[in-house]
Amino acid sequence: MTPTKIGARERLVRAAQDELIQGHGLLEMQAVAQRARVSVGLAYHHFGSKAGLIAAVVEAFYERLEQAAFNPANLVSQDWAGREKERVAAYIAFHYEHPFAPLVVGPLSRAVEVLDVEQAFTKRQLTAGAHNLRVAQRQGVIPTDFDPRFTIALMIGGIRQALIGALGKPRRPDPRELTDKIWVFLTGALRLAPGAGESRPAGNAVA
Repeated sequence: MTPTKIGARERLVRAAQDELIQGHGLLEMQAVAQRARVSVGLAYHHFGSKAGLIAAVVEAFYERLEQAAFNPANLVSQDWAGREKERVAAYIAFHYEHPFAPLVVGPLSRAVEVLDVEQAFTKRQLTAGAHNLRVAQRQGVIPTDFDPRFTIALMIGGIRQALIGALGKPRRPDPRELTDKIWVFLTGALRLAPGAGESRPAGNAVA
């Protein structure tokens, strides 16, 4: 899509993301406006403040992440465990491939500007994840003595910390290797049957 076909708001979000990457988490509205080829006044019109613009960039990142890793339409495995391993693989792949990811899971995750966006995303993850675990319990895939809300919080926190560690390394571990290690942890934590999730068809790509 050419710049003339992209709305001013979207150009500002993309420009702000590039500025944040270049500035290691810092940006100035004037620089964003220049990069987006709009007036700084229009930038303030759309987002109200620099904080509002940064929040919009992070929100756009999470929207793309949810589409890539959590959209059921992207999952092809027939069994619950296989689909969950696909989610983990897509989640890892998205963060590895997106240049903005290290900032989102790192410095920006602690920024006041994005607190509401972070909380909203985490709430959606916890709600959807707990529902998914209840489905697995009804299907007899995982034990019924797990508290879905508590369990999903531990899972999400553990995966995120593993990802933060991987993204922060000078030489990142292979994403497939990281996925396999996380899956071993989840298999044990959820007391899944041996070999669960290994029937995932090859060639599943991140959207």
